[in-house]
Amino acid sequence: MGTITTKDGTEIYYKDWGSGQPIAFSHGWPLSADAWESQMFFLAAQGYRCIAHDRRGHGRSSQPWTGNDMDTYADDLAELFETLDLKNVVMIGHSTGGGEVARFIGRHGTQRVSKAVLMGAVPPLMLKTEANPEGLPIEVFDGFRAAFLADRSQFFLDLASGPFFGFNRPSVKVSQGLINSWCMQGLMAGYKNAYDCIKAFSETDFTEDLKKFDVPTLIIHGDDDQIVPIGASALMSAKLVKNSILKIYPGGSHSLGDTSKEQLNTDLLEFVKS
Repeated sequence: MGTITTKDGTEIYYKDWGSGQPIAFSHGWPLSADAWESQMFFLAAQGYRCIAHDRRGHGRSSQPWTGNDMDTYADDLAELFETLDLKNVVMIGHSTGGGEVARFIGRHGTQRVSKAVLMGAVPPLMLKTEANPEGLPIEVFDGFRAAFLADRSQFFLDLASGPFFGFNRPSVKVSQGLINSWCMQGLMAGYKNAYDCIKAFSETDFTEDLKKFDVPTLIIHGDDDQIVPIGASALMSAKLVKNSILKIYPGGSHSLGDTSKEQLNTDLLEFVKS
């Protein structure tokens, strides 16, 4: 575990477990590297070097007033790769982190990257527009912002208790521990950073970034993802990323790393080894 300081003075915290080919994990909003611990532990035990950072403004990284946008998130990750001199990296991104992976490849290419995984990821664009009729209306994200400002703690509790893990579905076993962990991670994020990130993950168009992917890419999505609906995300991304592999988890939630942990770990290991 350590930190780097970016060019604009932001301190980025990261975990660095194991040795071997590097696998870099990018977490979702408003979480931290802790969201990937199950996958990191599993893959590090299989002989890989697993690295996960807390995005600026999240977790244990510092909370700058500015730079809470996808370009800067991608540039921060590029600085981490350069500092650690990572090569032949498998990049894995969940939700907002999938956008970070896409923008990284769009801005910095794949010189240091061997493969990519987008899981429950926001690309190509979450927002409904004339060109993206399958997206979600801006009112959805305005509602996020309003609920955040009204009572961030309750908003986070409601998200974690319901749609994020799919705990609002009938006959689903609810884990209070997962809910508590999600809320704890979320509340570690800077207030303005987490607020600004709603715009970053919902309104950034990654279409051109996805067209630049030139490494083997695995796209994984649950067909019951209530946060990032599959129709406007994975199904479209799979058409934009050349020769990508699409895996759909029937009944899968947004948080497959928790609710479909064993299947995800198996699929990730198979892809990394392939």
